[in-house]
Amino acid sequence: MRSGYVVGAYGQAGSAEQETVAGADAAQRWLARLSLVLVAVAVAIPAVFAGLKSIAMLGVGVAAAAVSLAAAYAFLSRRGSLRWLALAAFVAAPVAVIALYAFAGLLWVALAAAASWLLAGVTARSALARGRTGDRMPECPARPVRHPFLIMNPKSGGGKVDRFDLKRKAEDLGAEVFLMAGPEPVDVTAVAEKAAADGADLLGVAGGDGTQALVAGVAAEHGIPFMVITAGTRNHFALDLGLDRDDPSACLEALRDAVELRVDLGTIGSRTFVNNASFGAYADVVQTPEYRDDKLGTTLDVLPGLLEEHRGPRLRARADGVELGAPQALLVANNPYGSGDIAGLSRRPRLDRGILGVVGVYVSSARQAASLLGGRRAGGLNLLTATKVEITAVRPEVSVGVDGEALSMPTPVLCAVRPGALRVRVPRHRPGASLAKPPMDWARLRQLAR
Repeated sequence: MRSGYVVGAYGQAGSAEQETVAGADAAQRWLARLSLVLVAVAVAIPAVFAGLKSIAMLGVGVAAAAVSLAAAYAFLSRRGSLRWLALAAFVAAPVAVIALYAFAGLLWVALAAAASWLLAGVTARSALARGRTGDRMPECPARPVRHPFLIMNPKSGGGKVDRFDLKRKAEDLGAEVFLMAGPEPVDVTAVAEKAAADGADLLGVAGGDGTQALVAGVAAEHGIPFMVITAGTRNHFALDLGLDRDDPSACLEALRDAVELRVDLGTIGSRTFVNNASFGAYADVVQTPEYRDDKLGTTLDVLPGLLEEHRGPRLRARADGVELGAPQALLVANNPYGSGDIAGLSRRPRLDRGILGVVGVYVSSARQAASLLGGRRAGGLNLLTATKVEITAVRPEVSVGVDGEALSMPTPVLCAVRPGALRVRVPRHRPGASLAKPPMDWARLRQLAR
């Protein structure tokens, strides 16, 4: 596999929104200065109070970190007694460091230096984030709706539909509600299609992201607005829309006082996704029949075969003509995730850039696993943006996780983006999407401090 960082728009996401140094306010400049002072303090504390011992302190800390990383990889990639020996080493390494520092009378020095580094990181992030406003998606006026149709899953999110009395509240606001209450599986796409054919002028879902994506695809095809009610477990799509994830009933305010956002949709084959599609290690794990009942145990049982024995599907991917080689794990996201997040676990600053975020990871050793801590320029990482991604494999079918739903799809699999395809109706007054954490840029901090 060709490893390394692939330059693309993903690496530049959000840079245009950051204000210039010339426009920085006094608070931002002083936060930058404070962060650099704290870095100097963190370096000076061991030098002043430990002298030459500070070199030994650093060596012991680096060695312990290397042992911990190697042990963590061995724990995930090996079986039997080797796995439990690795777990013991992972726990013992930091304990041994603390004991050595305490024996040498240097524990307080290490804690003080660590605290200074931590505070330096906090103040630096605050300085870089201050004043950024460009990540906000533009809002459009929302026309009144006469026949809103909402699909609600009472089992989603541990029973939020019943706990927040969403059905009654929605009906009081004039919505027709379809409750997925039966024991048989419900074809939500067919339900949404029938509602649109019967004259619904808004489709909405109180359920998980997988259900949201299916109904969003129908809404986009019929050109009618879509509404998200945060009744799922994680509500990743709702997070990026800035909706209230603590109180799903607050989302119903969109039936009364709303604005519209025009957002992109991802497609995988003929299916729509709102968050991401994942291939490789993660998709293979969730496809295992035992995963639903024992997620942790199943993951630990399957990972060694994927990491060490290379039992995966031998993926190959091409993103707008760029070859990604043979990633063990591949994530294709509807718009790139924030610059500090390479795993798709955080949030996307925008949902309207008209691009896919692509992350390919290959790890075959503890050294490569450790390199991923280097972030976006790690050796086993391919990171870029594209409008189309084609995934092939030696198998006729591959496992895919689409917005958290486990599927199997025939190869080749084609992922694409539909820019501005979905009109999302959201409450005018809502918590709002928090800005993604800015990447740590010490050169910019020095400019701000000056």
